[in-house]
Amino acid sequence: MPWVSSRVRLRGDTATVDAPTPQRGTEELIVRYGWLIVALCLLCGAGGAAPWAASEDGVVTLDTGTVRGVPVDDAAGLWVFKGMPFASPPVGGQRWQPPAPAAAWSGERAANQFGPRCTQGGRPSLGGGIPPLSEDCLYLNVWTAAAPGEHRPVMVWIHGGALTGGAGSGSGYDGAAMARRGVVLVTINYRLGPFGYLAHPLLTAESPQSASGNYGVLDQIAALDWVRRNIAVFGGDPDRVTIFGESAGSWSVQTLLATPLANGLFRRAIGESGGVLGSYGATPDRATVEREGERFGATLLGASDPTDVTLAAMRAASAVDVMATVNTPEGRVRTRPVVDGWVLPDTVRAIFEAGRQNPVPVIVGWNADEGSLAVGRAPEDVDAYQTWARNTFGDKANAFLELYGGDTPASARDAFLRAYNDQNFGWEMREWARLTANVNQPAFLYHFSRVPPDSETGVYHGAEIRYVFGNLHTPGARHEYTLLDGWVSDLMASYWVAFATTGNPNAADTPPWLAYTPVRDELLDFGETGVHRFGFRKAELDFFDQFYAEPLDPDAGDQQP
Repeated sequence: MPWVSSRVRLRGDTATVDAPTPQRGTEELIVRYGWLIVALCLLCGAGGAAPWAASEDGVVTLDTGTVRGVPVDDAAGLWVFKGMPFASPPVGGQRWQPPAPAAAWSGERAANQFGPRCTQGGRPSLGGGIPPLSEDCLYLNVWTAAAPGEHRPVMVWIHGGALTGGAGSGSGYDGAAMARRGVVLVTINYRLGPFGYLAHPLLTAESPQSASGNYGVLDQIAALDWVRRNIAVFGGDPDRVTIFGESAGSWSVQTLLATPLANGLFRRAIGESGGVLGSYGATPDRATVEREGERFGATLLGASDPTDVTLAAMRAASAVDVMATVNTPEGRVRTRPVVDGWVLPDTVRAIFEAGRQNPVPVIVGWNADEGSLAVGRAPEDVDAYQTWARNTFGDKANAFLELYGGDTPASARDAFLRAYNDQNFGWEMREWARLTANVNQPAFLYHFSRVPPDSETGVYHGAEIRYVFGNLHTPGARHEYTLLDGWVSDLMASYWVAFATTGNPNAADTPPWLAYTPVRDELLDFGETGVHRFGFRKAELDFFDQFYAEPLDPDAGDQQP
């Protein structure tokens, strides 16, 4: 479709893509951009395509059995298939084991409800159609509007939640709008918290690979393998799979790029607001996390001596007791992938720096105000801020304070939050883009600065998700979105889908998006207009280049802003 303007206006260190301005009255917007409203409506619902699937009742046959989906939009031929198992329930003796193949079934299985959310903090069931919690949670969901015999690009979403919460059934991840745009959209669950990331010497000893701790990563790999084997029956192309995720989902995308076990399971990757190259600490080594696992096991079973702990007893403990234990100081374990010699032969950072990651093009970026995550940790006065800076940055503290300022309580708080955003998000995503050149693949860097209507924390962490998915007006949206928000959403979703289709976000009907290069140091800023920025926050991000040039303490991430 045409755009409001495909002109790119160069000025200083920016290149601007024209867009409708929010200052104009509603009537003028409707008159001037009424065609845009019509086009968006057509994208969101019309079509008249033939009903999808081999039969009109939405029945397909997987390699484990037959499932019946649910029609979402008859005119668009759109179906959703919910709660399909991609692995066996990881319960009983399968707790803290790599995922096993899903069992086959006879007859027809209804794919009309989301599977349970993986066990996590919070109430077992929140009502309102939100799935309950269970260890039996390895299920995925597929939205498709493909006609029989099509081979559409596939996008697999990995949810965020610090690897301790969330599910593929989140309302913001509804895949209907993306499926209408021409992709087959998949969302997945994976084990979380101590169920997904506990390493323990006994688990390592029983493993044929002498590895433990990366069960959540292995679940994600199992889901991608399911996609490779089954997605064609939904009209998807197994050779055009894009993985994408936000926050811990983006950590997971980067980890999947680093692990050799995922080689060949996807062709492109998108990371939104999250990386594990440095700001959350170096990927911990096995010895470190196994010591934590020993303490956890002893605390779980009330044993004074870790040698009295058995795997049988740990696996017999209830999920409630496991969660209660991990929430105690004695039983706390870090929830992140571990260098185990199998899933991760080295740290993610070392793998990327050596150019040993899976060689695929990427889109990566972050939001303007993700520092709001750290509001509760912001120093209360200048002395506390300067003490934090010196404890954190050591001999680089003076350079940090000169760069960020902060000589009043208000400016110190602001500087802390800006530094949090720059270190934990901006630097991570720019460095990811830079290191992609090590495998001779393009990287497209973005910054999201469109403030959602009525937001109290600016462009908060996760604000871009509903724009990307085209879910601004679905139930559960936090705000009443505007026409301009619809334009931004349409632009972002178009880029994401074009990237999934060809490996390049640029298409004939979108303004050009320049691939990242260190010389130009460019990104595309999605705000009230689409703007190419050059050297965006360069001095601040370069400071963290210097900070991370030195070897990291595996515990350093817990001390960062």
